[in-house]
Amino acid sequence: MTTLDLRTEIKEFLSSRRARITPERAGLPAYGGHRRVAGLRREEVALLAGVSVDYYVRLERGSLAGTSDGVLDGLAAALQLDEAERDHLFHLARRSRVRGGPSRRRPAATVRPALHQVLAAITGAPAWICNGRYDVLAANRQARALYAPVFADTRRPANTARFVYLDPAAAEFFVDYDRIARDVAAKLRMESGRNPHDEELVGLVGELSTRSELFRQRWASQDVRLHRSGRKRLHHPVVGRLDLDVESAELSAEPGLLLNVYTASEGTPTADGLALLASWAAGREGLATGISALG
Repeated sequence: MTTLDLRTEIKEFLSSRRARITPERAGLPAYGGHRRVAGLRREEVALLAGVSVDYYVRLERGSLAGTSDGVLDGLAAALQLDEAERDHLFHLARRSRVRGGPSRRRPAATVRPALHQVLAAITGAPAWICNGRYDVLAANRQARALYAPVFADTRRPANTARFVYLDPAAAEFFVDYDRIARDVAAKLRMESGRNPHDEELVGLVGELSTRSELFRQRWASQDVRLHRSGRKRLHHPVVGRLDLDVESAELSAEPGLLLNVYTASEGTPTADGLALLASWAAGREGLATGISALG
């Protein structure tokens, strides 16, 4: 498998978004009688989007080719899509307009030396660079220590999605494991809309689908999510509980790469934990250097 089926993606995405909206939520009259569908009927979506029923049926069957941005905007409004879902819909439409040939946008597989220097210069906080499929491509010393359980896997690059779904240690490492698992699958789904011909992404989704029932459930939900700043609560095996603020930013000069920095307010237990983690990381690195020299 080298790509994800576009028509199936469109069909499942639109039908899943339609199913979650009741007539009341959409501002439509709630007629009596039994409804055969969980959410809106196709004709109701067509009415709200300002298109004919036949046209909407064609869209939901997986054909977005030739759909104007105006129609997509109307469809996004009718289905009450959030920002990530709207972006995903437009990505699917753009893919429908391109006949044959892989997408030109390819996620970077390596990090420039200058970016390694940037990470090394961030001495007070864990920081790393990853791509949209959760490959960790570069990390400073504190980040390698913070995510030591992730880097324990000998496969390179280390991959946090694989850790979340396939390593039993993840459920203890992430305090909010269920939310993390949901977000990881949603962000991978978002990435698949942007880069459907990324064979490594398709391979990762296939591996996770084969080996994790939880991932299969999350993937089937059709949920999508943008990479955003937020809060992450970890239980580190060495320094204990850490409640971290995470800033995630796309690198404009390297499309598809994200810089993630973890911090904590001064005077908090987490700030003390990060200081202890930095000391532990320095000691561990020094020991490794000494052993290497002796060897």
